[in-house]
Amino acid sequence: MDEDLKKLIESTAAETRRHFDVVAEQLESKIDTVAEGVVGCNERIERLETTMKEEFAEVRSMIKFSHQELDRRLRTLEEVVSDLQTRVERLESSTH
Repeated sequence: MDEDLKKLIESTAAETRRHFDVVAEQLESKIDTVAEGVVGCNERIERLETTMKEEFAEVRSMIKFSHQELDRRLRTLEEVVSDLQTRVERLESSTH
């Protein structure tokens, strides 16, 4: 009986080892798949970050240009108003 029990334990251990090896291979395969997914996500995030940086720089440049254009137009209007104010003051002083 001792010999039968020994064989049963050995066969059970061998079966358990085979089962564990199969499960370990499945887990490794799944881990590899997840790792590939993470790498793919990282690559997409890096591309998105690059695109966003480029677009942000472009928008910032457009805002700067727009600000400069508005500033130029405002200065022109200020000059026109100043000239008109001077003319009105001259007209008012000549009529009094």
